[in-house]
Amino acid sequence: MVLWIILGVALVLFAISYGWYASIITYRNRAQEALGSVDVHLRQRHDLLPNILTIAQKFMQHERELLAKIAELRAAATAPYRKEDPKSVAAHLQNEGALTAAMGRLFAVAESNPDLKSQEPIVRAQETFEEVEGHIAAARRFYNSAVTQLNNSVQIFPGSILAGIAGVQTLPFYEETDSVVRAPIDAATYLK
Repeated sequence: MVLWIILGVALVLFAISYGWYASIITYRNRAQEALGSVDVHLRQRHDLLPNILTIAQKFMQHERELLAKIAELRAAATAPYRKEDPKSVAAHLQNEGALTAAMGRLFAVAESNPDLKSQEPIVRAQETFEEVEGHIAAARRFYNSAVTQLNNSVQIFPGSILAGIAGVQTLPFYEETDSVVRAPIDAATYLK
């Protein structure tokens, strides 16, 4: 009788542990899927940037430094990274944030330049860019939701033990960098 009780308790513990383990793996996969979705939209933005830079270069000869910086940031943002490595994901997301901030500065310069602001190609490019940014924001919300579920399951006991066994780690949130959120762009500084 005692043997059956011990076996029953062991079976229940095993079932609970397996269920928790399966949920951790499910949450990790969902977070990686969401990150893949973010990457699809980021790739659209990356593909759009050379066209925007080409158009801007035609009209913005005095902003070569900013255009070169954006090209440099695009190269860093498109560099491969490992989705299962939280530090690699964090660096990737930080590069994307820096690129977003630089593009904000570029469009602020365009807005402050009446000749550039009235050019149809740059207006269309900016509208397309803003549409892609909207898709990125939606994908970022989905990713952050999936990361919240993963991080909760990994950090709450017994998930912390099971995650260690499975090699699953918490992932970083995709948040706007401080430079994007806290540093408003002053278009007046670009008027010359």
